[in-house]
Amino acid sequence: MTELFSDKFRALVPSYFEDEWAEEDGLTEDELAEMLEGKDFELPLALREFYRAVGATEDIMEAFHFFWDPDELEIEDGFLLFLEDEDEQYTWGMRVEQLDVPDPIVWRRNNARGEWQSEEGTFTEYVLDLFEWVFEEDDEN
Repeated sequence: MTELFSDKFRALVPSYFEDEWAEEDGLTEDELAEMLEGKDFELPLALREFYRAVGATEDIMEAFHFFWDPDELEIEDGFLLFLEDEDEQYTWGMRVEQLDVPDPIVWRRNNARGEWQSEEGTFTEYVLDLFEWVFEEDDEN
């Protein structure tokens, strides 16, 4: 399998935690397959590689926002939901019809209104920007 995005996600560990990336930081292919068992959708390549690279790193999976574990992923409103803020005001997802795109556009739902708005960036762009914002903001304090 081609790893188009893995290096970018693996680089999160040394960039923000002053530690080298290790296999244990991500989920194994078997762990991921087991967690996705019974799901009637395929993950986009970027999301799959994110879980494989850092899906077992709690400091990343729960940094300001909460990435859903693969077994918690669900489809709602025509979107695959994968992320929620700590106050549960917003949920992020990808359009179901774009799940076959390697790196789909991310959308954000205002949970109170049920309205979706494009983040105007791909999953990889969004995730890298999110962590830059979260961790570099911490450095400034």
